[in-house]
Amino acid sequence: MAEDVPRLNLENLTAAFAQAGALAGAEAGKDAIQLVELASQAPVMRLVDSVLLEAVNRRASDVHIEAFEQEMAIRYRIDGRCYQVAQPPKTLSLALASRLKVLANMDVAESRLPQDGRILITVDNRQIDLRVSTLPTIHGESIVLRVLDKGSLDKTLSQLGMDPAAQEAIERLIQRPNGLLLVTGPTGAGKTTTLYACLTKLNRPEVKLITTEDPVEYDLNGLVQVAVNAKIGLSFSTSLRAILRHDPDVIMVGEIRDLETAQTAVQASLTGHLVFSTLHTNDAPGAVTRLLDMGVEPFLVTSTVTGVLAQRLIRALCGACRAPVEPTPEDLAALHLTADQLSAPLMRAVGCEACQGIGYTGRTGLYELLILTEAMRPLVIERASVSELRIRARAEGMRTLRQDGVTKVLAGVTTVEEMIRETQDYE
Repeated sequence: MAEDVPRLNLENLTAAFAQAGALAGAEAGKDAIQLVELASQAPVMRLVDSVLLEAVNRRASDVHIEAFEQEMAIRYRIDGRCYQVAQPPKTLSLALASRLKVLANMDVAESRLPQDGRILITVDNRQIDLRVSTLPTIHGESIVLRVLDKGSLDKTLSQLGMDPAAQEAIERLIQRPNGLLLVTGPTGAGKTTTLYACLTKLNRPEVKLITTEDPVEYDLNGLVQVAVNAKIGLSFSTSLRAILRHDPDVIMVGEIRDLETAQTAVQASLTGHLVFSTLHTNDAPGAVTRLLDMGVEPFLVTSTVTGVLAQRLIRALCGACRAPVEPTPEDLAALHLTADQLSAPLMRAVGCEACQGIGYTGRTGLYELLILTEAMRPLVIERASVSELRIRARAEGMRTLRQDGVTKVLAGVTTVEEMIRETQDYE
C-alpha cells in the first residue's frame, strides 16, 4: 500500500534565500525590527506562500512546522495521517516563524510564550482560514496551522456517509421543537461538520439559530455565532444563558465540559428549545453516563436527551486505483464472516497520481446512533452501566461503530485495516 506523499520542491527557494543573504540575517536578527525585515524578504514570502498553497492543494487539515536540534520538518496532516513533505535547513526556522507571525498579527519578538493568531488567504476564489498556534520548544518554536476551508462545509447530511436509517432518524430528531441532541467522539472526528450539516438543514429565515463555539471555526450566513473567550469570563455556560434571552429556536453549544453548561443546556431544552452539543465520550451510551457523572439528574436526562450520535472518521479508498485483495483469516475474523459469505471482493489501497500515491482520498464517517426510547428511560433512572445501556440499545436496533465499519468495508469504501484502526475497541 502506497503511503508516500511527494516532497515539496524547496531547492530553488532555499537557494534564492541564501543568495539574498537572508540566512545570515536569520542568525543575527533578534530584535523586532530585524525580524520583521527578515519576514518581508521576497524569498521568505515565496517560501511560506508555497508551503501554504501546497497544504491547501493537498487537502491538508493541518500544517506542522517543527524545529529540532539539527533540522526542521514540515508535515501535513491529510485525512487524519501526518506525512513529512520537506526538511528545509534549520537556518530557515527563524525566518519561517517570523513570516507566519507577521501574517497572523502576532508579536514577532516573542518566542518564549505560546501565541495564537489567524491568517486569511484566498486560493482559487475560495477563502481559506488558517488558525496559527506557536509553541516554544528547546530547539525553537513549533508552529501548527489549522486549515479551515469553508468549502468543505458544503456537505449535507446525505453526504456524510450515514446509513439511510440513521440519517432518517437524525432528520426526525432535528425537526423536533425541543430536545437535546448530542454528538460524541474524539477531537478530529468530524463532530462540528455533522452539527453544521444539521444547522444548514434548519437554516431558514423563520428559524432563529444561535451557536456558541470555542473557537468559531466557520462563519456561516444566517447563523448568529458567539465565540467563547475564557480570558474575559465568557464561557459556554455564560454565553448560553445570554443566548436564551435572544429568543432562539435552535442553539448549538460547541461542547459540554462541565455541570453548569450541562444544566443550562438541559434547562434550555426543557423551556422549548432544540439544543445541539458535543461530548468527549467513546461511544453513544457513554454520553448518557457522562451526563450523570457530571451531576445531571437522571430524570432530567430522560426528559431532554432525544438521541446521541457517536462518530469516527475513516479514510476512503481512492476510486481511481483501489483493487481487489484476497482476504486473510484475520480479515475474515474481524468481519465475523467466512470467505463464502462475502458478497463482493474486499479492496486494498494502491496509490496513483489522483490520490498523490496515498491510496486513499478523503474520509467518510462511521456512526452509532442511540435513540433514547421509552424502554431505555428506566435504565437511565436506575443509573445503569454503559454496557447495560449498550445491550439494550443494540436490542432496539442500534448499529455500532464496528458494524457500520464492516458495512463500509463490504461496500468497498475502505479497507479492513482502516476499519480495525478506528473501531478496534467497539466490537
